[in-house]
Amino acid sequence: MTAPQRRAGAAFLKGQGLSERRACQLVRLSRSSLHYEAVPGQDTRLAERIGTLAVQHRHYGYRRVWALLRRDGERVNVKRVYRLWREAGLGQGRRRRKRRYKPGGVVPCQATRAHHVWTYDFVHDACLNGRKLKVLTVADEHTRYGLAIEVRTRMGSRQVIEVLERLFGQHGTPGWLRSDNGPEFVAKAVKRWLAAQGTEARYIEPGCPWQNGYGESFNGHFREECLNAEAFANPAEAKIVVEQWRRYYNHERPHSRLGYLTPAEFRSGRTSVGALPPHPRSLALCAHQDEAQKKGGAWGSAHPSGMPLGARVALQRSPILQADIDQSIRRAV
Repeated sequence: MTAPQRRAGAAFLKGQGLSERRACQLVRLSRSSLHYEAVPGQDTRLAERIGTLAVQHRHYGYRRVWALLRRDGERVNVKRVYRLWREAGLGQGRRRRKRRYKPGGVVPCQATRAHHVWTYDFVHDACLNGRKLKVLTVADEHTRYGLAIEVRTRMGSRQVIEVLERLFGQHGTPGWLRSDNGPEFVAKAVKRWLAAQGTEARYIEPGCPWQNGYGESFNGHFREECLNAEAFANPAEAKIVVEQWRRYYNHERPHSRLGYLTPAEFRSGRTSVGALPPHPRSLALCAHQDEAQKKGGAWGSAHPSGMPLGARVALQRSPILQADIDQSIRRAV
């Protein structure tokens, strides 16, 4: 329920004879908000800032843009960002990929702390000159921190051990290491080396990528935001660009599952970047009501009491019982 709808509800109740204080209590609106008037030009500056962020981060939605604004010190509500986002027509042409779920999907050994479970996998790409790239990604499942993205033209089990040995020396030894059943991961040399380090290898079942959901998510963001957005002239350039993206992902990119903190902030123990935004369904309901009002649908049709749309929405979504409202109106009359 938006503030204009609450104001309309309070105004209707005042017209029925209720006091301003009682009307605001019934619709859960502060008296200062009832007389609020927007500052001219305030939304224009914010809309320009939102448009700039949308161009810089074309894969972001309004909630992550809101997190960036809060991170920059902008005191703004997520619903206001959503309203300006819709008015600017941003994010209207994106088609959501249909997800297909299979029953019985279970993720073994859930990570409960940092460096409890690591996940690693391969991503493939190519340079403009036709040279193939084989990229090894390693991430911590609990903090979503990208530990390494190794770019090479060839990579076997021996090179995988070299990367893991470097990471174990930098971050310590994880308890589990999750991967698929690729030949580089199930090689006897890799198994013997992990056993000597005290790390147990966890292999997902064939055809069950959801058992490595954190790794698949990390690789999906890496593919969409880096590999598909960049054209590499040679492997040397690819290494530089990929490493820059990894640092950006760890230290600048807000993660929705971490309360819109970056993986580096979450790993350091920070708790939040601000109040979490409401669920998208609540905002979608408001948008649906506004659209129905324009079309003259059920929400925009005439009401026997002559109550305006905003007042009806305010009263129907108020936690106060309708009987209490009717009783207050009768007493005032």
